[in-house]
Amino acid sequence: MKILENIESALSKDLPFVIYKTPNSDFLQAFFQEDVGVHYSQDYSESGFIFAPFDSENKAILFPEKNSIIQQERITFDVNFQDTQKVLENKSQKEFHVGLVSKAVDAIKDNQFLKLVMSRAEEVLLEDGFSEIATFKKLVQKYPTAFVYFWYHPKIGKWMGATPETLVATKNKDYRTMSLAGTQVYQENISPSWSSKEVEEQYIVTDFIKSKLESISEELSISELETIRIGGLLHLRTMVKGEMKNTVSDIINVLHPTPAVCGLPKESAKQFILEKEGYNRQFYTGFLGELNLNTNTETIESNLFVNLRCMQLHANFTAKIYVGGGITKDSVPEKEWLETVQKSGAMKSVL
Repeated sequence: MKILENIESALSKDLPFVIYKTPNSDFLQAFFQEDVGVHYSQDYSESGFIFAPFDSENKAILFPEKNSIIQQERITFDVNFQDTQKVLENKSQKEFHVGLVSKAVDAIKDNQFLKLVMSRAEEVLLEDGFSEIATFKKLVQKYPTAFVYFWYHPKIGKWMGATPETLVATKNKDYRTMSLAGTQVYQENISPSWSSKEVEEQYIVTDFIKSKLESISEELSISELETIRIGGLLHLRTMVKGEMKNTVSDIINVLHPTPAVCGLPKESAKQFILEKEGYNRQFYTGFLGELNLNTNTETIESNLFVNLRCMQLHANFTAKIYVGGGITKDSVPEKEWLETVQKSGAMKSVL
């Protein structure tokens, strides 16, 4: 594919780019930034591809539409690969994470929070012959319903992922977003059963989104709760649709970071995470995607996704995989650890 050859060329020349596939699409799209500068979004009013960190105190990086060559090509490859699950438990990481979740549960029971999201990062050694392009192709093949991407800037680093969660999608004044929570492994021919903890966690996220969007929307509608499958995992999802009064920046500002990746109350939950997690999330649980693109003379669209199921690729042949989970008063620390182990398999299976 020509678009993949152009990615190889950009990598060899150390030029910024992003290549991605939107959910259920048969096309790859790419932005090739024509300079090596780091451009930032000031207020989400610009047009381009945005890559935003978890902590909104730090600015989001933008590949500006006016400074980029944008390409699109139908997917023609078909990858045959062994879907390996290298899910090994790290004892010291387990002890720290179980302790972290225990602290979170105690804080929730002490009425400091309604919900918290605790995460961790895991370094894995990449095998000889590791190929970034081949890995991206595997993700595209394995996760057809996800937003799959490979993002690179020589001054920032390389990130890759396959996220199931929309932050917000807009078309002129119409928008849709989702409330996503709960995780379990997909088992063929077995109907999923969700615990009260998982349903409550999902309700908390939905209620937050509804309360925040009501004031900036002309109309608002909320779907029934449903189970969706992303690769080998199942999640609970509620769709939220509406008509915004102003611009997409209003929605970003009230939603990010959502309770699905942070907690409630939002600001104090974010502070708890920054103080207790013991590492820097960087762009994990931030958001990324198309911002204010003119798809034709009459339509402006944004398609933004929460940066979950992702990894950072390092020059020393290691990958840092990021995983986390929602914590409520009913969370069992050992089970929360196991959920992160299951989620880490999303990236490990293609390495």
